[in-house]
Amino acid sequence: MNLPSGQVFRPGAPEYDDERLGLNRAVESCPEYVVGATGEQDVVAAVRMAVAEGRAVGVMATGHSPTVPADGAVLINTGRMNGVEVNPQARTAWLEAGTRWRQVVERAGAHGLAPLNGSSPNVGAVGYTTGGGAGLLGRRFGFAADHVRRLRMVTADGRLREVGPGSDPDLFWAVRGGKDNFGVVVGMEVELFPVARLYGGGLYFPAEATGDVLHAYTEWTRSLPEHMASSVLLAQNPDLPGVPEPLRGRFVTHVRIAFSGAEGGEELVRPLREIGPTLMDTVRDMPYTGVGTIHHEPTDAPYVAYDRNVFLRDVDKDAVDTLLAHAGPDAQPPFITELRHFGGAYARPPEVLNCVGGRDATFCLFTGATFTGATPALESRDRFLADLRPWSTGGTNINFAGVEDTAPDIVRTAYRPADYTRLTELKAVYDPGNVFRINFNIPPKGTTE
Repeated sequence: MNLPSGQVFRPGAPEYDDERLGLNRAVESCPEYVVGATGEQDVVAAVRMAVAEGRAVGVMATGHSPTVPADGAVLINTGRMNGVEVNPQARTAWLEAGTRWRQVVERAGAHGLAPLNGSSPNVGAVGYTTGGGAGLLGRRFGFAADHVRRLRMVTADGRLREVGPGSDPDLFWAVRGGKDNFGVVVGMEVELFPVARLYGGGLYFPAEATGDVLHAYTEWTRSLPEHMASSVLLAQNPDLPGVPEPLRGRFVTHVRIAFSGAEGGEELVRPLREIGPTLMDTVRDMPYTGVGTIHHEPTDAPYVAYDRNVFLRDVDKDAVDTLLAHAGPDAQPPFITELRHFGGAYARPPEVLNCVGGRDATFCLFTGATFTGATPALESRDRFLADLRPWSTGGTNINFAGVEDTAPDIVRTAYRPADYTRLTELKAVYDPGNVFRINFNIPPKGTTE
């Protein structure tokens, strides 16, 4: 084994649990080894070791959203590989495999620049980007995967490859959207954008306003400029000290706002403020480095969550009524629901094509349910999603999928049919043994799905 012994953790070792467990404890892996990689050569050695022993390879950076158990596998923890290099002249950043978005936001922000990060600053930048990446600048600039310049990765043959439009172009197409199905990305260069400030925050409405808010919000989105990103979260807040007092123990309809234009944000938001009184209004001018306060998602404590999502072509009055019937306050839903506005630049293909799906969607609806051993919460959630089929594109977002959605027949819904076929063909070229299967797996063509 060509790895320092201090970087390889086996069952029974004191550090083993810390290395193998992510934030979402819906999946708890028991790998044969966890490799705490500190550099790309560690990843090379770990992949070669796994192949030599006939083991699968899994990757965990931040553990924000593990998918399938890595039992008996080699799990590579890339969290120590967290270097960031910003080139303000070229407007690019080089991100190592375990980098979190907060690091990139802070370092790019010092130069008046912004990455295409997600709503949570705690999410791993590389995994998010290889899954497509839909964030608060996406309607203006597109998916994060659309703006990857190049990347370095270790493939199943143990090779460290430099991958870009002129080098392994098929692999470059597949990895940007295909996540970790084709190897371990150890670093990538991404574009940055001249966005220094936002008009953003949250409008928190009481339960009784939910219907008015949803109907007004969906109409409001029909004429927005691409500089405006938004979503609505419906959630029952716990009665806990960490929740702001006006929201504590209440069902809240939370409209999230991120306007990246030079001016006019306040006027655009005015129709929403006119819906009625809010419990809290945090929408204001802010530096882009404060972007994580908009969704204000808890990111530091372990949890158990079962996530699912669906892309929607449109959300008309009937769709809103369906949403209210299942996820509104009167339904007392055992899950949270978020409706994210897509369209804009998301709908346009990038200059260098990739396999990211969902470009035909106007909204993405996400649900997150907890589970304690009984099934009603999951059954209730699935009835809700089934009733939304008349408005569905049939597609899903791979980054918003959960631990129940790892079967190939569900994974394929994240891609256009022709693209999924091509992905299986490329998998047969770059990973014929399906070494990289501890994920939302795309099996090699010719294998049993």
